[in-house]
Amino acid sequence: MMLNIHPILGVAGGAAGYAIANATPEGKVTFFVLLILSLFSWTIILSKFRQLLIARGASKKFFAAYNATRDPLDIQRKGDDKAFDGAPAYQLYIRGADELAYQLKNNPVVVNTPTFSPDPNAQHTNTDFIAKSTRVKISMPSFEAVKVILEEAASAEAITLEKGMIVLSTAVAGGPFIGLLGTVWGVMSTFAGIAESHAATLTTMAPGVAAALLTTVTGLLVAIPAMFAYNFMVTSIRHLTQELDGYASRYANQIEHVYVDHRPLSEELQTANEVLAGRIVSAIKGQETPAMIAP
Repeated sequence: MMLNIHPILGVAGGAAGYAIANATPEGKVTFFVLLILSLFSWTIILSKFRQLLIARGASKKFFAAYNATRDPLDIQRKGDDKAFDGAPAYQLYIRGADELAYQLKNNPVVVNTPTFSPDPNAQHTNTDFIAKSTRVKISMPSFEAVKVILEEAASAEAITLEKGMIVLSTAVAGGPFIGLLGTVWGVMSTFAGIAESHAATLTTMAPGVAAALLTTVTGLLVAIPAMFAYNFMVTSIRHLTQELDGYASRYANQIEHVYVDHRPLSEELQTANEVLAGRIVSAIKGQETPAMIAP
């Protein structure tokens, strides 16, 4: 047996129209407040659903590209800025890569004795190979600056993902209570009118009670979709933020392995002495001025 939807909708629409027509000013105000709350709620639901859908797809694409290389700066060098738009992990990556590139340019640590010389025409995906063949690195203080940027980027992306969720939580928690307030107020006004008219009949009570119950129905219609959307989106946001935190730790670890100078102090001092000795020799030969001798 098939259920005929049109008569049910017609009856519901007629009942709602009758209730609105007989509502008190307070009930109408409550109804329109709930209507505005519902409008904001559905705006957040649609925009946030689109944002999360794009974020999940773009993140999957970005992680696939990132896993295909072992050099933390490889994606930045390719300059594919539009390929991963909407991926929170990519925003974190690009901020970390920019800070790393800045430190490599302005605070470099040059390792003059690499273990071996790699073939410049070969493409390598082994992290140890890249780390041993990288001559320009950064110090631990510079790496700490990179980690601070990664932490800030992770927090900023988490805030972006959670933006607007307060509207949904307000709709879930406040919608039924606003509707209940309108119902209680409407019933109170109805009984006050009956007491004044001294006519306690069903015909007298029905319009006011129907109008009062409309606010409760409206409050539930606001809260129920917001509740389902909120639960789904909170779970999705939690998944993305946990994925982002895990990636931030992995990214920082790879930067440290490839670009941070971990040589023993004795080797660093030996390299510095060699550089200083070379400058002194050059100064003696007249190739540098005395002011350039100081390291």
